[in-house]
Amino acid sequence: MDYSSKFRCFDPSNTNNTISTSKTHFSSYSTNSIVRSPRASSSMDHQPIDYKPKISNGDAGYFLEDVPHFTDYIPDIPTYSNPLQDNPAYSVVKQYFVNTDDTVAQKIVVHKNSPRGRHFRRAGPRQRVYFESDEVHACIVTCGGLCPGLNTVIREIVCGLYHMYGVNKVLGIEGGYRGFYARNTVTLTPKVVNDIHKRGGTILGTSRGGHDTSKIVDSIQDRGINQVYIIGGDGTQKGASVIYEEIKRRGLKVAVAGVPKTIDNDIPVIDKSFGFDTAVEEAQRAINAAHVEAESVENGIGIVKLMGRYSGFIAMYATLASRDVDCCLIPESPFYLEGPGGLYEFIERRLKESGHMVIVVAEGAGQELLAESMRSMDQQDASGNKLLQDVGHWISQKIREHFTRGKKMAITLKYIDPTYMIRAIPSNASDNVYCTLLAHSAVHGAMAGYTGFTVGPVNGRHAYIPFNCVIETQNKVVITDRMWARLLSSTNQPSFSCAKDVQEDKREEVPSTALLDGQNGSSQGEKDGISVRSPDP
Repeated sequence: MDYSSKFRCFDPSNTNNTISTSKTHFSSYSTNSIVRSPRASSSMDHQPIDYKPKISNGDAGYFLEDVPHFTDYIPDIPTYSNPLQDNPAYSVVKQYFVNTDDTVAQKIVVHKNSPRGRHFRRAGPRQRVYFESDEVHACIVTCGGLCPGLNTVIREIVCGLYHMYGVNKVLGIEGGYRGFYARNTVTLTPKVVNDIHKRGGTILGTSRGGHDTSKIVDSIQDRGINQVYIIGGDGTQKGASVIYEEIKRRGLKVAVAGVPKTIDNDIPVIDKSFGFDTAVEEAQRAINAAHVEAESVENGIGIVKLMGRYSGFIAMYATLASRDVDCCLIPESPFYLEGPGGLYEFIERRLKESGHMVIVVAEGAGQELLAESMRSMDQQDASGNKLLQDVGHWISQKIREHFTRGKKMAITLKYIDPTYMIRAIPSNASDNVYCTLLAHSAVHGAMAGYTGFTVGPVNGRHAYIPFNCVIETQNKVVITDRMWARLLSSTNQPSFSCAKDVQEDKREEVPSTALLDGQNGSSQGEKDGISVRSPDP
């Protein structure tokens, strides 16, 4: 990219303008990062991960959980000026380059004298990069289930590399992880991906499983790939972390960047996963249809099953957004059918009061009630997820049986399952913008020499997060939290929890004025609604 020097836009606040090597760039950070033993087996399932976090401590209880960098294992690696400093599109931006000391706090609500807690490295472009534009050979792979926004992320990685950094060698790996060694690749250019954001699914195809670390890294090495962008959920990010470990063991200059994807919004640390806004918006169509069907007949019941294997965020937010839902059932909040305060009693009361009722149930809800009949209880899919029984069909049948038994009340029940309609649609405007920021954050990080990281907004600011932080736990709805209380108030449904259960849950939580380390604000409900994003990268 040969632009006039008049467009240079150095960050005057950055004191590292004259850095020539990465040693000085990282001299202030801990070097105890990530020493793992070489591995003989090629199966991800059997690989031990002895992760040692890269920690830098500061005053007032501050600590930075940093991400790996090439300089951790490749000595005397050269750096280059960032091509963005000569790009006329960015000439008007003041302080475009992120200061090397910028970090993002995970816990935003603190007491006056409480520790500042865990921070992550802020995402964004750096003045020095570790790749020359013509040496970059990048690849992109999508794994796991479909999610709105996958094509947008692919598009913006390709266009970001091309337009911001002058990279013109980008491969798409077809068919998920096994595509590295068993499928063809496709050349990706801005022209090829120009309008893919208007389509659902992924143009690269996807699959579950198929992870063979040795074969994948062999393929990366044989093809001369030096930047790997991996888009997928927690299982996919686990695979990405193992790939990074093998690349590091071999001493390769290959950046591994993850973009977390889950329609269920169950990725921890980050404010929200892409595709979630679209899923909640599309779920409104199904809920509205169920409401129309239910109110059009006497004693009509509409049941809508939404995605949410272990986390009920889609069901909760779709219920709050709809205002037409009378009962929301999620995995985090156990419920029971028979007896006082049970679901049957609530349905009878609501039908007598309103003449109709709408129930939203997340796919992972009520699984303990199906336990006796679950033959697939110990079975897993190719990604390692437990196979669940269809709670929607089951609860529909149980409700029919209850009201048929003894001819208590004649009901008309309609069951709607929009699962694949929701996840197969293109992303909405909000998610399109969000996907762009995620893609650009990943590109900036890889070009700056960071590796073994995933990207996402933390309290509205995009950050680079070590893989281990997003694969250790799952983000879940906290039923002793204000957001769940808002839902109970909106639907007027019982909590289905006895006082003893609530007190036990509260004892496991911190006081409402503080957040737990490792959990984001949106899951704790200290923010009103979903976290507000800032166009940070």
